[in-house]
Amino acid sequence: MDLCSLIDRNAAFAPDKTAIAFEGKRLSYAAFAARIERTATALKQELGVSKGDRVAILSLNRPDYLVLLYACARLGAMLVPLNWRLAVAEQLFIINDAGARILVLERAFEGVLPELTPGTSVVGLDFTPPGGATFESLLAHGEGSGRNPHTDLSCPLLIVYTSGTTGRPKGAVLRQEALFWNGVMSQHMHNMTSDDHVLTVLPFFHVGGLNIQTTPALQLGATVTIHARFTPDTALATIKQERPTLTVMVPAIIQAVSEHPDWITADLSSLKALTTGSTIVPPHLIDRFVNRGVPVLQVYGSTETCPIAVYTRLGGDLSRMGSTGLAGLCCEAKVVDQAGAEVPPGTPGEIAVRGPNVFFEYWGNADATRDALRDGWYRTGDIGLCDADGYFWVRDRKKNMIISGGENVYPAEVERVLLEHPDVSECAVIGRPDPRWDEVPIAYVIRRSGCRLGADELRAHLQAQLARFKVPRDIVFVTDLPRTALGKVQHFLLKQLDAQSRAPGEAS
Repeated sequence: MDLCSLIDRNAAFAPDKTAIAFEGKRLSYAAFAARIERTATALKQELGVSKGDRVAILSLNRPDYLVLLYACARLGAMLVPLNWRLAVAEQLFIINDAGARILVLERAFEGVLPELTPGTSVVGLDFTPPGGATFESLLAHGEGSGRNPHTDLSCPLLIVYTSGTTGRPKGAVLRQEALFWNGVMSQHMHNMTSDDHVLTVLPFFHVGGLNIQTTPALQLGATVTIHARFTPDTALATIKQERPTLTVMVPAIIQAVSEHPDWITADLSSLKALTTGSTIVPPHLIDRFVNRGVPVLQVYGSTETCPIAVYTRLGGDLSRMGSTGLAGLCCEAKVVDQAGAEVPPGTPGEIAVRGPNVFFEYWGNADATRDALRDGWYRTGDIGLCDADGYFWVRDRKKNMIISGGENVYPAEVERVLLEHPDVSECAVIGRPDPRWDEVPIAYVIRRSGCRLGADELRAHLQAQLARFKVPRDIVFVTDLPRTALGKVQHFLLKQLDAQSRAPGEAS
């Protein structure tokens, strides 16, 4: 059995049911399964793809992205999703690091082609690349079977590159079984059934867009509507017209949707839950959906956990403000000290995760793998705590933590208080080198439109709720912050920009 077998079985049970809806077109489970088989056959017969080979894809969300994923599962090959927001040089690094034999891409991203290493076969999703083939022509000429008798759930399927805080990104290798068990946990988390309808607006190059709801829904026989990329007006219109039951939105998307002019009149009654995560979620954003009658579930994890590891469950206890929930149905989680020993309840430490959803290795990087995987436990690099009932709270990235005068300052805690000020739209807190205190916290703040909030007023707001050493030494008002593709602030880039903005030798 391989992961693709689940699509085949769903096609047998409900051949005419819609598997994927995209831009007004619908793909039934029978058609989805048939296209996967034709794609696997073409990759095998026409391009020589076999077990262990890597196939890269550079594309916006589209049905053939998912077709390619399950075709790779059938062959025992590995899909390498490329972030289309990266610079060409960054994309080329990933293609070369993964040793991709095939690159499948959209015309919009053909700028990468002149820089490709000779010998990489190119397949165009919506155009004919120079010296390459179109996806449709490839499928038309494939003959024979795409099945590989030596493929099973233990085979690696995805190499997803993480945005590194230092140096080059690392490719987390996820086996087929990781997606299988991740799917079971998603189904448990969302009370998901084959009657559900998932709306996917997050990009597939991120495990959040691919695996929080999309692949779990398809593996269960539910329907998925996918958007090529997120826009708030399209998302709200789809919720109104298609009436999905589940969707995932990161905080930046929640904010964009809830501040759109159509939000006030939007019909959200079809949604049985909204799932969020990716970063620490401000309570006021959660309240925007809760106040409209939509329960908000939180999920915690990372690329290396496929990503589901800890979550709150639909119908479960959602009353613990700020908690990201309990360890998932099929994995374990704990909070450990520097030596790896579990700490008492309520004590901050590093979150560690173990289970079949956890990644196998970092591609070609044995040292990084050994550092992250210890005795089967993945050391996440996230600081959090767990209460006596097993509920987790995530405080911050370990690398983001500021040590000021021997005291630990968690940027996320300071950011939470900053966001409680009505004139603060967004913010980020970083550490700045200081000759006396080693580091001091610095806040970068985006004001709400039309507000004249000053640093003194904001500092007074912070001093009323935080210890003095946690209050930012400097408050810098800006109009934008460096972000990942999912809107998560990149604190390490902000630290670099902060250092560049100061004169040489200037500490604070």
